[in-house]
Amino acid sequence: MTNKRKNVLYIGVTRNLQHRVLEHKQAKVAGFTRRYKVKQLVYYEEFEMAIDAFDREKQLKNWHREWKYNLMKRLNPMLEDLSAEWY
Repeated sequence: MTNKRKNVLYIGVTRNLQHRVLEHKQAKVAGFTRRYKVKQLVYYEEFEMAIDAFDREKQLKNWHREWKYNLMKRLNPMLEDLSAEWY
C-alpha cells in the first residue's frame, strides 16, 4: 500500500485483504499507516499457506525501494488504487 504522493510504502500480511484495506482507508489502525495516510492498494500477492506469505513479507521488507517499485509497476504501471471500486 502507499499514500497519495506514492512516497511511502507499507507491506503487510492479512487473511482478509478487503477488510484490512478498508481499515487503512478509514484510518482505524493507529501507527505508520495512519500517520502517513497510507490508503491506496497498489500491489498484492495471494498465498495458500500463511507461512509463505510471512516469508514473502520478510523478503520484500528487505528489498531496496527501487526493487519494490519495479515489482509493483510490472503489474500496475500507473500505481492505481486496486481497491478503488471495492467500497
